[in-house]
Amino acid sequence: MSTLHERLAAYPADALGGIRRGIEKEGLRVLPTGGLALTPHPLALGSALTHPLITTDYSESQLELITGAHKGVMQCLDELTEVHQFVHHTLKDSGELLWASSMPCGLPTDETIPLGRYGGSNVGRAKSVYRMGLGHRYGRRMQTISGIHYNWSLPGVDSEQYFSLIRNFRRHAFVLLYLFGASPALCPCFVEGREHGLQQMAGGSALYLPHATSLRMGRLGYQSDAQSTLAVSYNGLTGYANSLHEALTKPYPAYETVGVRNPGGDYNQLGTSLLQIENEFYGTIRPKRTVRTGERPLHALRERGVEYVEVRLMDLDPFVPVGITASTMRMLDVFLLHCLLSDSPPDTPAEIAELKHNQHLTAERGREQGLQLMRNGQSVALTEWGAEVLAACEPLAAALDATHGTDDYSTALREARALMAAPAQTPSARVLDHMVQGHANSFESFARQRSVAARDALLALPWTAEQQARYLAMADESIAAQKAIEAADTLPFEEWREQYMSVKELTP
Repeated sequence: MSTLHERLAAYPADALGGIRRGIEKEGLRVLPTGGLALTPHPLALGSALTHPLITTDYSESQLELITGAHKGVMQCLDELTEVHQFVHHTLKDSGELLWASSMPCGLPTDETIPLGRYGGSNVGRAKSVYRMGLGHRYGRRMQTISGIHYNWSLPGVDSEQYFSLIRNFRRHAFVLLYLFGASPALCPCFVEGREHGLQQMAGGSALYLPHATSLRMGRLGYQSDAQSTLAVSYNGLTGYANSLHEALTKPYPAYETVGVRNPGGDYNQLGTSLLQIENEFYGTIRPKRTVRTGERPLHALRERGVEYVEVRLMDLDPFVPVGITASTMRMLDVFLLHCLLSDSPPDTPAEIAELKHNQHLTAERGREQGLQLMRNGQSVALTEWGAEVLAACEPLAAALDATHGTDDYSTALREARALMAAPAQTPSARVLDHMVQGHANSFESFARQRSVAARDALLALPWTAEQQARYLAMADESIAAQKAIEAADTLPFEEWREQYMSVKELTP
């Protein structure tokens, strides 16, 4: 069996230079008071259906800012920053902010949270109906959690190798939750009427867990009792596709009760299976393939294989204006390369259960001294296992540095190794410190202050008339593109829905 060093040596430098990464960053639009903005998606930003860089996620109030795929970390970060600048220049007259935290702001009642709207086309209506379904299935509050998705690919990697990467990523995801988790506290409105097990911060308006890293990735975050019945294996494309296929086609009794339409004829959801569509499947990482117009993601994966992976567990960093730093991105590159090039035995149901246990434990208690995780049935200290993983990353950071003529990757790794030994310096610990020191134990006050600081920092950056004109033109083009899609529709929506949701659309 070849070693990690041998596998690394087999990669020519120009291949390592071909890593591409892109970012999708979610963030709530909020009022100056810290409450959710209930206004529609601003028209000046363009069409949420067709704009390549600016859309909405679950809610009209939840922006999603998207970069292209970039060979350079700084080019990716520069584009993310520029999109943020345009958004803030657009929002400044309304006084609205972009919420700097992954856990949401002050929320209204569940049914008042506005669903994303995408116009009158069949595909636009389907996106809204899908969101209606998510609200029925999980509640709308859960959907307002925001994060960063990191899309990553390397030339010459095939589907089997990407699944090998995914298995190792899931094994070692606790490292990223510990290092970069930044959601140890939340607004009490988020868990109103729910069992939660959180503690009240003394005299403050916040709920928290003292050693939590990422409540967003714990039991209160993107979790689903229904989906926990899914036994998805990552041992290869066929097995993964088959388990997803079953979840997309097998009726689920609780959702059958909800029904596709209500007695008045309005749509409740797109379908009654365990998953309405592929995107509903929650995971810390997903295999992805760019889809063609009207194509189902599972069909694209089965026909053309895995093109890139989407890392989904990153919290927004509230201490930086765009939610992520170049150093964090470099550490992700090193970590993903380690996942790709290390031995990756097949997963088993027992290991999958262990990994879920480790994720919840790290999310809720990751900074607790001496915390033990499970590895192949044995207890191991989180910091000990984490230190092993990071030590093994050293040659990979050195190789990326050599490729790019820099020492930035080794520096990012060195910072991560220092954090592994210093839980009090992690972002999650710093969030709690800031809440205690400067915000009278108020999550809402802390996050609002970070949101204002981010806006001010971005508005202070140079912004030219040419940049403004380019983004306004992009917005106009997206609105025209949406109208063209609407004009081209020929089928009634129900006929279109049945066609799109049919089993034959899932297979090549």
